[in-house]
Amino acid sequence: MSVKVLEKAPAKINLALDVLGKRADGYHEVRMIMTTVDLSDHIEIQETGGDRIRVRSSALYVPEDERNLAYKAADLIKTRFGIKQGVEIWIKKEIPVAAGLAGGSSDAAATIRALNRLWRLGLSYEEMAELAAAIGSDVAFCVRGGTALAIGRGEKIEPLPAPPPCWVILAKPPVSVSTAEIYQALTLDHLAHPDTDGMIAAIERGDYEGICSRLSNVLESVTIQKVEEVEQIKRVMARLGADGVLMSGSGPTVFGLVRHKSKAQRIYNGLRGFCGEVFMVRLLGGALI
Repeated sequence: MSVKVLEKAPAKINLALDVLGKRADGYHEVRMIMTTVDLSDHIEIQETGGDRIRVRSSALYVPEDERNLAYKAADLIKTRFGIKQGVEIWIKKEIPVAAGLAGGSSDAAATIRALNRLWRLGLSYEEMAELAAAIGSDVAFCVRGGTALAIGRGEKIEPLPAPPPCWVILAKPPVSVSTAEIYQALTLDHLAHPDTDGMIAAIERGDYEGICSRLSNVLESVTIQKVEEVEQIKRVMARLGADGVLMSGSGPTVFGLVRHKSKAQRIYNGLRGFCGEVFMVRLLGGALI
């Protein structure tokens, strides 16, 4: 009986997302602060006969071929280390797809961690992060998770302390957006840049109010032009009493930070009739490895 390796793949939210300019490689230069929340996909990996990678998912709309980032992660590791062993990757999806929550990136990062254990590769975090950076911009952050500043195209990670504990309400409207299209539509002139340094300082001193007051995402105005529900959800969350509200990543998921469970429950209940996918979870904040 082959050994199964299990890994959690938590979602992330952006507390700050700034775009500094266009890079020569076609990507954008970003400076963003990400933190993980307790909404996770679950990855199960086991060896199979032959030399092929098989991906299966509980979500019908997730690709199960080489377009899947978990597949790419397994293929890269097999190629890099000359491993002629087949694997099956089962992805139990809980994170909404194409939602700005890095679900696919986190699945790939969990696959790297799992295969490191399964095949006893002995990879350090830095070595896993280097593999991750070759797969996608958010994957390097997701290898360790926790809270971090990400720069470059998102692959250069500087760990930060965990923010103060709080509840997070996530609400995704029934549409998906293309990250590439949102970045392409972004006008770099006259951007109102986030106070990223102020956000870092607020996190380091455990200043919950300071964190909430500095939530900012330069992609938000672009996505709102395409998905008007983002603005509507923000207004509802604020009206119901969220301490801070922001769109995550390229969207369209909106999150609200809430200190007290009773208020979080009230916001969650208020949004369920307004929006199909709503989650009430805790901020994780701490690193996975």
